[in-house]
Amino acid sequence: MVSDRRLGDKCVFQPFIVQRRQLRTVSAMGNKVFIIALVVALVAISLNNYLKRKGETRYIFHTEWYDPVSATVNKFHLSFFPRDRSVEMYDLRAQRLFLKRIPVEGVEERDLYLGNTIVVLSRQLKITDYADAFTREQITSKRQRTFAMVKPDAVHRLGEIVDVIQSRDFEISQMKMVQLTRLQAATFYREHEGRPFFESLLDYITSGPVVAMELITTNAVKKWRATLGPTDSQEARSIAPESIRALFGKDKQLNAGHGSDSDISAIREIEFFFPSSKINDDLLPQTTAKLANNTCGIIKPHAVSKGHIGSILKAIKEEEFDISALQIFRMDKVQSEEFLEVYKGVVSEYPVSEHCSCVPGSTGGCC
Repeated sequence: MVSDRRLGDKCVFQPFIVQRRQLRTVSAMGNKVFIIALVVALVAISLNNYLKRKGETRYIFHTEWYDPVSATVNKFHLSFFPRDRSVEMYDLRAQRLFLKRIPVEGVEERDLYLGNTIVVLSRQLKITDYADAFTREQITSKRQRTFAMVKPDAVHRLGEIVDVIQSRDFEISQMKMVQLTRLQAATFYREHEGRPFFESLLDYITSGPVVAMELITTNAVKKWRATLGPTDSQEARSIAPESIRALFGKDKQLNAGHGSDSDISAIREIEFFFPSSKINDDLLPQTTAKLANNTCGIIKPHAVSKGHIGSILKAIKEEEFDISALQIFRMDKVQSEEFLEVYKGVVSEYPVSEHCSCVPGSTGGCC
């Protein structure tokens, strides 16, 4: 009986010992991870406090760099110092300094917002998140997004409208010309469903192509609404004569443009035209490209960064070309090499680096 009881004790007790050891091991590993994360956070806070005492600002971001050789995604903390436009990189996987603080040409404070791509020493770094509360607070207050749309009656004056947008210090981070179906238009304007003007609004907005844009600046929603002017273009001409609706609109319905009325609306409307994930094709506005009797024109990154989009579009129109499709693209080195392959070794004025260069507001080869 004693022997059986001891055997039973062993059968029950031994797994308990193993389980406790496993728990201790897991707990120890968890503590190590927590301690490392805590140390990194404390170092960041201490450094920020030190820099504040010195009167120097430092922004920290989570970034990713895709290494095509090893086919891996490497994650870094990127620190940016506005005073001298220098950067520092910390390798999160190796837990060590990757790049000591150095000035980097082509990286500006206005380039630093979520989803954008910047080029640091030939590496294209995608900004995925803010690494501390200070950076989040400072950048989000300066880098608000809003949605803008040029309506069918004003698309033929797109170059002039873009000129106004860029002259008011908006950055155009995304833009494309699309043709809305009635279903898509009804989905986009669903808050107006049931109102007397709803059907006529759908008729109008589907009567021709529209140009959708994501704009970025300080207080973007409020500023874009002011730039648009009153809903009625005739009223706008008397109250806000320099507004877009006063300059390019006709009346209350044919009023040239649309703008989000709140932060929440801006997020929804940007996602509608520029979805962050794949959606039902029936709800995704389609390009207006005809792919017949046309040619391809590219506005290069350096022209985008200098705010020349509007003037170039106007020049194209003045030469009696019709712009049948338009979109902003961000090209990496591989895509640029593929696009320019036909010119390789033949024409020296088509360097790949020019199409993957860092451009403010639309970085990573925005064309």
